[in-house]
Amino acid sequence: MKLPQPSPEALAQSGQLVDRLRSLIEAQGGWISFATYMAEALYTPGLGYYSGGAHKFGPGGDFITAPELTPLFGQALASQVQQIMGLSAPHVIEAGAGTGLLAADLLLELELRGALPDSYAILEVSGELRERQFDTLAAKVPHLASRVQWLDGLPERFSGALVANEVLDVMPVHLIAWRPEGIFERGVALGDEGRFVWADQPAAGKVAEAAVALDLPLPEEGEYVSELNLAGRAWVAEWAARLDQGAMLLVDYGYPRAEYYLPSRSTGTLLCYFRHHAHGDPFVWPGLNDITAFVDFTAIAEAGFEAGLDVLGYTDQANLLFNCGVLDCLARRAPEESTDYIRAAKALQRLTGPHEMGELFKVIALARGISQPLIGFLRGDRLHAL
Repeated sequence: MKLPQPSPEALAQSGQLVDRLRSLIEAQGGWISFATYMAEALYTPGLGYYSGGAHKFGPGGDFITAPELTPLFGQALASQVQQIMGLSAPHVIEAGAGTGLLAADLLLELELRGALPDSYAILEVSGELRERQFDTLAAKVPHLASRVQWLDGLPERFSGALVANEVLDVMPVHLIAWRPEGIFERGVALGDEGRFVWADQPAAGKVAEAAVALDLPLPEEGEYVSELNLAGRAWVAEWAARLDQGAMLLVDYGYPRAEYYLPSRSTGTLLCYFRHHAHGDPFVWPGLNDITAFVDFTAIAEAGFEAGLDVLGYTDQANLLFNCGVLDCLARRAPEESTDYIRAAKALQRLTGPHEMGELFKVIALARGISQPLIGFLRGDRLHAL
């Protein structure tokens, strides 16, 4: 696939990150894990994909998230957030808030329902995205923007609703190669002329333990490559240690473990995005591409359960939105024959269609101190699949 050419300024920024990565590899004895490479490529201050100035979201960026498509996503999700707050405390934290559109849509809908939270906090690691979120809220909900605060780290204690839309998929993953002779971790080394190349070494430590625990058979020939998202498990455990009462609502694309590690998925799920082009080479222009991996939702459920949380629900995005009344939200729009309604209905089709985001994206709810069933999972719950 031929990718669009970045601007000279963007290429110069990527070149700085390449130099940093080369120095890091040399300092580490010639090899770093792919998780380290991915973390640097995405989050190096000022140079990483989520820490630099590249336009990421929407038609002019590299990908489109659900809130960018239509406010209907946030309007429906507000039903679930409202219920969680009612069963715990009137506080919301959104992790990785993108452009701030979801926060704006949630706040407007909760205001309409007379259920505004006492506080709405955003946990965002990117200073550049913080600025965009502030600008979005100031433009979309100026009368509510003062309710929003930004956190520099996880709170010591929290009760209420935690929302994370497309956060787990951009956490750094370890790449594992199962071969006839054993289990290896795939990392990054330097080849000719300082180019990044794949390099494997026997898996060790926690990475080896987690890979062995999957109990995947070694192939008789060739190799089977996939990902381990140890960062995602640790992130869930950290939140669990702080959650007094409430629920975490995590939305992302992924599978339960039985589907994640299918024999037919022998090259893993790692993908890169550049200007709406998906490709599989994370060494192309580091810092300018999003790098993602699908989520093993069984691992996320296990992390929550082991940390003392209850797994209250697991379903696909379509079922969650329909359970939360997204069709009622659509009906509130302009008359059905209007251009606005037709545009919103098409966007909803993308959010809920089985061959679009409706089936690919899943939602899991991890909770403490909530015994009542959550409305978003009343129909179509797939807990049995985990």
